[in-house]
Amino acid sequence: MSQADLANEAETRRALINKIERGEANPTLDTIVSIAMALGVNPAELFDQPR
Repeated sequence: MSQADLANEAETRRALINKIERGEANPTLDTIVSIAMALGVNPAELFDQPR
């Protein structure tokens, strides 16, 4: 999924998606939930880190 597709599905700006991916933005909880829903995952999964 492209950043533009994700932004569209999450109803947010592509620039915000880009900044989140680069670690340059702190998304709100609402944005995190929207992104998770767009990806079809539980919001907690966005925070899982490999061990």
